[in-house]
Amino acid sequence: MQFEVWAPQADRVTLHYGDATRALERDPEREGWWQGEADAEDGTRYGYALDDGPVLPDPRSRRQPDGPDGRSAVVDQGRHTWSAAWAGRPLPGAVLYELHVGTYTPEGTLDAAAERLGHLVELGITHVELMPLCPFPGRHGWGYEGVSLWAVHEPYGGPEALKRFVDRAHHLGLGVVLDVVHNHLGPSGNYLPLFGPYFTETHHTPWGAAVNLDAPGSDEVRDYFLGSALAWLRDYRIDGLRLDAVHALRDTRACHFLEELSTAVDALSAEVGRPLFLIAESDLNDPRIITPREDGGLGLQAQWNDDFHHALHTALTGEAQGYYADFGRSPLASVAKTLTGGYFHDGTYSSFRGRRHGRPLDRSRTAGHRLLGYTQTHDQVGNRAQGDRLAASLSPGLLACAATLTLTAPFTPMLFMGEEWAAGTPWQFFTDHTDPELAEAVRRGRRREFAAHGWAEEDVPDPQDPATRDRSCLDWSEPEREPHARVLAWYRRLIALRHEQPDLTDPDLADTKVAYDERQRWLAFRRGDVRVAVNLAGEPARIPLGPRQARVLAAWEPVEAPGADGVLHLPGESCVVLLQE
Repeated sequence: MQFEVWAPQADRVTLHYGDATRALERDPEREGWWQGEADAEDGTRYGYALDDGPVLPDPRSRRQPDGPDGRSAVVDQGRHTWSAAWAGRPLPGAVLYELHVGTYTPEGTLDAAAERLGHLVELGITHVELMPLCPFPGRHGWGYEGVSLWAVHEPYGGPEALKRFVDRAHHLGLGVVLDVVHNHLGPSGNYLPLFGPYFTETHHTPWGAAVNLDAPGSDEVRDYFLGSALAWLRDYRIDGLRLDAVHALRDTRACHFLEELSTAVDALSAEVGRPLFLIAESDLNDPRIITPREDGGLGLQAQWNDDFHHALHTALTGEAQGYYADFGRSPLASVAKTLTGGYFHDGTYSSFRGRRHGRPLDRSRTAGHRLLGYTQTHDQVGNRAQGDRLAASLSPGLLACAATLTLTAPFTPMLFMGEEWAAGTPWQFFTDHTDPELAEAVRRGRRREFAAHGWAEEDVPDPQDPATRDRSCLDWSEPEREPHARVLAWYRRLIALRHEQPDLTDPDLADTKVAYDERQRWLAFRRGDVRVAVNLAGEPARIPLGPRQARVLAAWEPVEAPGADGVLHLPGESCVVLLQE
């Protein structure tokens, strides 16, 4: 088979495969590339030695059987027989479910997670969004310290397990989205700098030197990340990618990397004949990211909308520290602004940043499904000192209100695993670094970070303690018990309504009309003929909805439709969805 590697700074490159070696030759057509033929098959271990140095894993490795530091293994992508006939599932109308393979089940494998996909079908989910799968040190971790961007973490089951998972999901009618990290790698197990200028000191990020997207040598680096992204979509039949922290992709070239990536993904979509999409995580509040390329944007299909989360979180919890400060001044007004305008910071002053932030979203040109709305995510739960979910501090009624706002909003809704039954388990920050110095640095850094906010060191879980990961695994006996069963039934009903009522998937952001009372703590909004009302106060509320007759589609507590006066009497910590006739 053909082996090739980009190593522009090397004078010699030697391929080590099985028990044999052979010198590679320079590719006369591609500067910096080395190539050669060798007798190898699926499973053959191999690596590259640069200038007689140690044997290193292939930067484009499809499998790392012994972890990021071991030799790579050949993967024959044609060996897997796909059984699901799958035409794809587009983003408009979707309900996403963020899932971490290592804690979705106690086993922490892709095969074990696949066995639980029936739960998502019954819930009404359309796409499962997998947190990063690239190899990382040890067995357990969040995945954002991954390396080998073409490979699948071996403890999860490796490449064949991912194919089985996707095939199973497609058989059940579920699309699969994969979270990929292009803005940094490692640090442990990151050998890319030894091969070429994959990183540049021209720009810096919170993780150090930036990925080289615009400095000398960046053509090949961009192709590396493009090739990795397309491989997930093509070789594993993934339906979409979530791009981590795209604001950290520093690129000054005329054609931004994200535009180049969206162009390539659209071309692959046309080639394979099924919809493919990209979802950005971005804190820029820049609508150009999700504006079509023909209209001068970068062409991504959607982005996470943290502003909606922050507004909703402050309204539910009263927290107003850090980046919640601006939202917490008038929480329901903040929720109302995001429901109608998408962004909260749209050129307004951000006290957290100490400057103006964002720009307005054109509601007449931007479809609502291009923004993802959520109450909880891995970041917003796991980056708390103790990884506590909303269920740890809110009543079932308030959790129902949060679910109602998320699942009836004009955005594409996304749930974080276990949220749908008010999981009692935390989701904490955990690592399994094999480098003792790095492990201790992470442990100290985590505790130092929260000590600055008043947390005692002993109250911050040790990321390296296996018990931290174990505590974060979902308890699958909970959905059968109260109050979890009632919350789960409410989520199922809301998602069913979203699929049944066309007004709830109407892409017109400008059609959402909101009323609220900050003091009384109620908020109501209209989407077409659907009316939604939530009462976050402990006392009943009188909410004027107007004179049109309506009927109750779903209610957390028993409630009568408004009478002739158009006033809804809504119990405390409760919510209702109505249809006007």
